[in-house]
Amino acid sequence: MKNYIFSALILTVVSGCSTRAQQNDKGWTKLFDGKTTTGWHSYGKTTVGAGWKVEDGALHLDPTAKQNDDGDLVTDKEYSNFHLKLEWKVAPKANSGILLFVHEDAKKYNQPYSTGLEMQVLDNEGHKDGQINKHRSGDLYDLIKSSSEPVKPVGEWNKVDVISNNGQLEFRLNDVKIVSTTLWDENWKSLIAGSKFAKWENYGTFKSGKIALQDHGDEVWYRNISIKEL
Repeated sequence: MKNYIFSALILTVVSGCSTRAQQNDKGWTKLFDGKTTTGWHSYGKTTVGAGWKVEDGALHLDPTAKQNDDGDLVTDKEYSNFHLKLEWKVAPKANSGILLFVHEDAKKYNQPYSTGLEMQVLDNEGHKDGQINKHRSGDLYDLIKSSSEPVKPVGEWNKVDVISNNGQLEFRLNDVKIVSTTLWDENWKSLIAGSKFAKWENYGTFKSGKIALQDHGDEVWYRNISIKEL
């Protein structure tokens, strides 16, 4: 009887731990399964360019393998209110980005960055963009400079959280909040008016869109990509 009670107790504890783990994962969807490019395609196309490879559980942009069918990767689905998590690392002198609210209309907008907001991904010291204000890693590209730079050295993985909820946008890099702003209000319009995007039609106006990983022609890796719709 004692052995039975002890075994039942262990089972209850294990079951409770399992339930809590499921609850912690509740609502999260993997955008990248670590094995395939399912759920993604190259912007304006139905397939994924040859430069994007799945290696060791990561999406790897290999510039040496690029062909004419390459370009930014975009999700098949659109998102509005969400919490996005992922990790990235870059090769020396590399430039890339995580784009949000991309309106995929390739005939009207030739690139995801024509409409999508960008969290900069960069080798700050090795790439020339690192010398430009609001163009460094973690910045809301050309709009808001990050409040600090907790970015890790080239070749190391960086953790990203992007939270967009009812017009409130927040960037976290390696668990440090670095950007916080309100989208689509008068201040937002002023930010765009003072940026390189001032004359870009409809830039930063879409309240729903796709998420993109930028092909800037440089070597970059992304992994552990998940999203929770809010």
